[in-house]
This record gives sequence, C-alpha cells and structure tokens, in this order.
Amino acid sequence: MDLKKLTLVAVLAISQAASAVPAFAESVNSTSGNTNAVGAAATSATDVMPEATDPLPPMPTEVPGGVVSPTPTPTPIPGATAEPTTTTEPTTTTEPTTTSEPTATTAPTATPLPSATPETTTQPTPTDGVRAAASNQLVLMMNSNKMYQNGVEYLANQPMAVKNGVSYVSIRAMVERVGVKYIYDYKTKETIVTKGSDVMRFKTDSKIYSVNGKNVTMKGPAYQTNGTFMVPLTSITGALGIPYTVDNVQKRVILTLNTKPKASFTVPTEIYAGDPVNFVTSSSSPNGTAIVDERWEGNKQDIYDTPGFYVVSYSVMDANGQWSDPYSVTINVLKPNTPPVANFTTDKDSYKMGEMITYSDLSSDPDGDPIEVTWTNKAEAFFTPGPATVAIQVKDSHGAISTFEKTINISDEILYSKEDFYRLFGAPGSVFNIDGSMVPTWQKVAYNLSSEPYNLIRSNSPETVNTEGITYKETSFGGTRFLVHHKNNMNIKTKVYVIAKNNNLYPTTITTEYVGFGGPSSFPEGTGKMSVERYWKSMITREHYKTTVLQPGESVSILTDLNKIAMKPGEIVSLQADLFSDYPIEYNVMMIEANKDPLTTLPTLPILDRDGVHNRGTYADSTRIITVTDEVGTTPARLLLGDNSSDLNLTGVDPMNGTEASNAGNFGVLYKIKFDRVAPNSLITFNPRGGNYMGPVMVNGQIVQMPNSGSLSSADMNSVIYRTGDYSGSVEILFTAASGSNLPVNFLVTPLPAKK
Repeated sequence: MDLKKLTLVAVLAISQAASAVPAFAESVNSTSGNTNAVGAAATSATDVMPEATDPLPPMPTEVPGGVVSPTPTPTPIPGATAEPTTTTEPTTTTEPTTTSEPTATTAPTATPLPSATPETTTQPTPTDGVRAAASNQLVLMMNSNKMYQNGVEYLANQPMAVKNGVSYVSIRAMVERVGVKYIYDYKTKETIVTKGSDVMRFKTDSKIYSVNGKNVTMKGPAYQTNGTFMVPLTSITGALGIPYTVDNVQKRVILTLNTKPKASFTVPTEIYAGDPVNFVTSSSSPNGTAIVDERWEGNKQDIYDTPGFYVVSYSVMDANGQWSDPYSVTINVLKPNTPPVANFTTDKDSYKMGEMITYSDLSSDPDGDPIEVTWTNKAEAFFTPGPATVAIQVKDSHGAISTFEKTINISDEILYSKEDFYRLFGAPGSVFNIDGSMVPTWQKVAYNLSSEPYNLIRSNSPETVNTEGITYKETSFGGTRFLVHHKNNMNIKTKVYVIAKNNNLYPTTITTEYVGFGGPSSFPEGTGKMSVERYWKSMITREHYKTTVLQPGESVSILTDLNKIAMKPGEIVSLQADLFSDYPIEYNVMMIEANKDPLTTLPTLPILDRDGVHNRGTYADSTRIITVTDEVGTTPARLLLGDNSSDLNLTGVDPMNGTEASNAGNFGVLYKIKFDRVAPNSLITFNPRGGNYMGPVMVNGQIVQMPNSGSLSSADMNSVIYRTGDYSGSVEILFTAASGSNLPVNFLVTPLPAKK
C-alpha cells in the first residue's frame, strides 16, 4: 500500500474514533447535567427527546457464552446501526462485517440469570488503565462488561452496547449495583424498578418509560438480547437520579451513588427545664435499605434540669453497615415556667344596691407571657343585699392557672333600680328589662322617607333545600344587593354558588362593594348575625372591594365566600352583599354537591319551587333612607320597622314564575336612619317585637351588638345602643335585619333618669 493510501486510512480511523464520543460526554472533571431526581424526570410522552447521534466507544466483540475476546474491535463507522462482528480475528484495514441486530422479542429465561458477581481476581492497577472506584462510585468500563464498585470488580451479564446511535446498559446489572429493587412482569413485558416510593416501568420495544404513572421519552427503545433487558444509559441514570461523568482517557463512565442513609429528629419548639422532652426521629435510605441501628451523641436527656444550650446528634445505620452523617440540633432549654398571678381590687368594699362598682385588674405573669382572663360573678352593680363574691381566673400560654376571689358587701339601701342603672351606665349591647306591653302606646317618631335604587335579590325560598338545583335566577343592572339564606337538607355535602354571566356583546364590569358571610352552621340566628356583622365590617374596611371584567358570553363564580367550605347536612349559610354592574348581568344562585364544578353543572340543573313559607323575589329601591328632623329624646318615642304598616314591605316579582312578591319583614333592606337632633341625656335602645333576635347595628360608624351576649328573646328585653351626654347631637344608625331572627323591631328613644 503506497503512502497516500496509508495516510487516507489513518485519517479515516482518527475521524471515526473522534465521532465515537457520546453526546453527553464531558471531561473527567465535568459533571453531566443529567442529575435530575426521579420524581422530576417525568415529562409528557409526546415530548419526544432527540436521539443520540454519537454512541459511546464500541464494545469488545463477544464469543459464544459471553466471554470477551482480548482482541480489540475496530471503532465502528459513525452512524452505523450494526453491532460489532462476532469474528475473533477482524482486520484493521476493512470495515467490520455487519451482522443482524439482536432481536427484541427474546423473552427472559424462566431461570433467573446470575447477577453481576465480583471477580476473584485482584483489584485493577493503573497499568490496567483503571483506577479503583471510590466508595460512593460505580464505574462502568466502555469497552468491557466490567464494573467497579468499592474497588471490587464485577461482571455485568451483558456489556454496554451501541444501537442506532444510543448507548445501552443491562438494567439488571445497573440496579443491582445501585441497590434498588426490580422485577420483570412477563405479561406486560415490563421491567419494574422500585426506588423508595418511586416506581419506574420500562417496557420492551418502547421508547416510553413511566415514573409513578408519568411518561418519559427515552433516546431509544428498550430491548432484549440474550435474555438481558437493555435500556439507554442516560435514561436509567436519569430515572434513578444518578449523576455521572465520562472519562474518555480511561474509557469509563463514573456514576456517583448516594447510598448513605439519612437521619433527623425533631423536638418541641419550646423546651423548659424540668419538662419531659419528646425526641421524634426520622430516617430513610436512598435505595430502600432497612435501617437497623441508631446512635445518639452529645447531651441527650429525657428531662433537662438546668436551662442552657445542649448539642444533640443522631445517626442511623442501614443493613449494609453504612452510617448516616450525624444530624445535630442545638437545644435551647428555657427556665421553668412561672405560673401567673391573679389579683384585682374594687374601689370600695361595701356598696349600695344599684351602685356602680369599679374593678381594677392587677393580674400579671412573671415571665411576661400573655394571660387569658375569666371573671365569675362580675357585675357593674348588684341589686340584692348581702355578701357578693367575685372571682378572677388567669391562665398563661403554658396552661398554668391562678385564681383570686374577693367578697364585697351589698347593703339594703337602694341607689338605683336595675332599669335606671342600665339606662344610665349600661355599656352598648347590655340588656335590661322593661314593661314591653307599654311600648306600643308610645308615640311614633315622625320621619321623611326616601330610597336609593338598589335591586334586592332575596334567595330564601326554598329555605330548606332538598335537592340540587337553582334557587334563584335573575338579570340585574346597576346596584344589586344579595340576601342568600339556605339550609342543606340533603344527605351529601353541598355548596352554594352565585354565578354571573355576561350575555352582552361587549365586556361588562362587576364591582363588588360590601360582603358579609356567615356559616356553614346549624344555628340559623348565628349565621344571620355573623353575615350582618361582616357586612358592616366590610363597609368600614372595604376589604372586599374589587372589580371583575366579564367578556361576552363569559360566566364566573362570584361572592366565593359562600363556597369556601362545604355545607354538611343540616347546615345553613347566610350572605348579604352589594354589587354594581355597568351592564345587565344574569345571576344564578344554586346549591349542588360539593365536589361538582358549578359552571359545567349549571346548565343541567332544574329551577327549584318555592317552599310556600319563606320569601324570594327581586325588589327595587332596597335602600331606605329615614331622616328624623324633629328633636327626639325628651319624651319616650319609637321607630317601628318591618311591620308592613308603619314600614311597608317592598313589593316585587318572583322572576322564576313571574308572580308578584312581597318582602315580608323587609329582610335584606338597608336602612339608613338619621336623627338630626337627639336631646341631651337621652338613650337609644333596641326592642324586639316579633320574637327572638340577635344581630348588630352600626351607630356613628361603630358596630354595636344587639345584644352583646345571648339573644333578645322577648319584647320585655331592651338592648342599649347609644347614650348622649350633656349636649344634643346627631346620630346615624345603619340597620338591616339579620337572617334567622324575627321582625318587627323598635328603636326606642327615651330620656335618661337623673343621676344621684
């Protein structure tokens, strides 16, 4: 062969060797980017990854029985898809003879193949071209079926192979050396690898494998050859979350294994000297190996007698004899808790009946902890002569309790009657009894009445909902007020939704102004009270103010406080809310099973019938403005609301059947009451006339409960709302009837008794 031909052959050989470096190959000191954890490896099965174009360097040829020939095999031409020839004497001047690819249909033998076993030969030396592997490394030799772990040589049941430009390894040899579990499913032709809680499934002749049910695309399909299941090297390392580097000098792939177990423990956030300490341990192994031993170091004590800092370390050992790195915590032991001290004084030790008692709470906690105070028999005044014992109990954040009692003497001399005392000194929300039968004889307050154009949608019938359906359907424009009050009478958990739909040809904006929600609860008066209280708070804070833009044809769920929590059978929700829309909006109120989607369910729902007892309807002008210009408070007078005589019911329509409706009790109506002149030393109180009532009002911007404890259960009960001083002034009251309570009601204005 002349010099020109020799030169050409040499150039071809060099170019072939250069092309054999894998696509992921980097220098021995660089780490592959294929380090993602198993759980993060999953991508869509349709996101096909590009196949590798440069295989790893070629494998040695094989002879029958799997014995590796000592004669090196020439480097294959780039792009060749054939396996190396099985001939034992290839020449160096010709292309390798191509042979057929290993068939992918060969099933594993019924008899388990021997796992990769350590050789009995000595460990490799530098003259072998191999360095001994570190304890956390698995080294795969590129042109051999040799593997090295912990300095020990192992033989894989099949060497690495290059097929269609993709480097393959025996999945069995890999997982055995890594130390994870695997099985082969003959029915599905899947190899199933389990690492901790992660389950990976590789299927014969498929480029898709799954991690916990999520599909991942490999660079090439898994296949079987000589009874061995082969998968792309990059796929199995990615599935197991094993980083690797490629050493092109010594022709090896170095996998970094994390085989150490992990240990940790927790202790209470606060530990006090003298209290038992609960150490809660946790341990795991990256390859699922059982934890068989543990070790504590440092100053671990079940009870620390002395405050201070203590360092405690915890380690565990797995069944392979590997110890975890110590997990250390510095424990801060605090000085023992000192109980609080309960104490109070009164301004005197002896009082007349009806005399105001001034209490001074002197309770404290030596550690500065917050304390919870509970009084027993504490009264602003007593109206029965004799000794009266008052007690105070305080509890700190650690549960330590202290109690103090004091007995005062009540003489038989009367300073004020109970009614006069509470008229003069009762705090807002406090209750006193009156002769309710006399109230209807009092003069009615004269006032001017006007209204604001708010459409009221009252969805309160059927109040008890027995089946899924639409309880209200209406189209409203501009100011819209919702009053929703429904009970779940189904044997399933349900939710109530308000769906807004834009049927216009242009975008429409809904402005949410004020929202008050109560429930779910089995206590109807409680849900109504809470919804009104939150409605007033929303006016003060404007916390619910927002805008929602609906595109043409778009539907959205609004007022979502209604459905944050599912209603159990027998529970009730109440809602009062004010909205504004710049164009007409279709609103649907519905109750459905809690786990259903409201938007897809709405078209399938029936419109429910009224229950014949409670009210539903759309009512215009639902904000009533009452202005009292005459001076009040010099003589007893009353302002009666919700009686359908002095205060007429709103009239409207039930849009579901087109019938006329009357808003009995005027629930949902917002009353804005303005007393221009309230006389000096006057009292304004709240007196129920229709039965049990509980719910707040807003007086001059302040929320006042009616009453501040319990409920007003009879017409003889009166709750303090406002008291003037020595000068006259104006008073503004906002009132809306709380759902679940009863109408009508009176606001009473009376002169105060003289002070003594």
